[in-house]
Amino acid sequence: MPAASPIPHPSRRWARRTLLWVAATLAACGSGESGLDRAASAGAPRLSATAALGEKIFHDPGLSASGRQACSSCHDPDAAHAPANALAVQPGGALLDQQGGRQAPSIRYLDTNRAFRFADDGTPTGGFFWDGRAASLQQQAGEPFLNPREMANANRAEVVERLSRAAYAADFRVLYGPDALADVDGAFQRMTLALQQYQLEDRAFHAYTSKYDEFLRGRATLTERELRGLALFNDPAKGNCAACHPSGRGSDGSLPLFTDFSYDALGVPRNAQLQQNADPGFFDLGLCARPSGDLAARTDLCGAFKVPSLRNVARRGSLFHNGRFTSLKEALTFYVQRDTDPQKWYPLDADGRVVKFDDLPPALRVNVNTGEAPYDREPGQAPALSDSEIDDVIAFLHTLDDGYQP
Repeated sequence: MPAASPIPHPSRRWARRTLLWVAATLAACGSGESGLDRAASAGAPRLSATAALGEKIFHDPGLSASGRQACSSCHDPDAAHAPANALAVQPGGALLDQQGGRQAPSIRYLDTNRAFRFADDGTPTGGFFWDGRAASLQQQAGEPFLNPREMANANRAEVVERLSRAAYAADFRVLYGPDALADVDGAFQRMTLALQQYQLEDRAFHAYTSKYDEFLRGRATLTERELRGLALFNDPAKGNCAACHPSGRGSDGSLPLFTDFSYDALGVPRNAQLQQNADPGFFDLGLCARPSGDLAARTDLCGAFKVPSLRNVARRGSLFHNGRFTSLKEALTFYVQRDTDPQKWYPLDADGRVVKFDDLPPALRVNVNTGEAPYDREPGQAPALSDSEIDDVIAFLHTLDDGYQP
């Protein structure tokens, strides 16, 4: 277990992120295209046999207990590999009557993510899922098959038995050998490896085809409103979004991912739509409550969730780990008015006092980020962004959608 040093104070975290953002912004000023740019401009390469098999697995609902849920059900390619609906969480289970515990995130732009770790300054970073519990795309791909709230197979043997009856089972045997499906653990590992390879090779998972990408390449012009939104997004005294969602090129010229893969406790209001929240004693504690229990002693990490990429965020039907908000306008207004107008977002107790950060137990509410903009405000003060400035930021966020056509 790592040494119990708390998440760095926001000022130190901001100093670290500022260095990264400045370096990225300076790199954005270069006029040359990186290899990644050239690859995005070229025609899509043919998938390897392993990746092509992974594509078939990804779209196969027959691998679920219900027979009606594929990986693509919650990660629809036409919805930027996220849900195509606005539900807070997705249905699953053998009868599709179980509600998931967390919002299904987009699985785009994860190819450069790495296993969970602590940075030199103690900042938790990396990992897959909202709590970083999976160490790789392969491990992440395997969990939904066995989750009773998702694809709901009883065990790996049940998954492999379904796999052996799939129309592409012969492809699996050709690729891995005639007896490949006889070894349950080996077959499951190869299946998840194929899913990982599909996500690495299919350019749709990391297309870099947004208007903002074209702007950084010097092939598109942002409108005045979009440019204002970008400035507000980057301004550490205003939106301060770039502190966690860097917007400039990397030092190697790579295009921005709009996440630093870190974690933050934002104090998102409790979502009454989640069945698990009917129990007033239940709290989704995020990073400190991973199934392995490896961070259970790190109570300073409770309430922290992974910082997602903002690419394609304008296409999302629900936002945050609990799906509490269903529009960018609502989410950004929460960000800037959480502390200036808390009564708009949180319930009142019996004495009429606002219960801020109500989706955390009282003793853990101290973990919520209150030290950096736009959260460094008191009730009654002006929010960091006005209503029209929020609209400017939203206009900029729309430039992050893949598939831009001039």
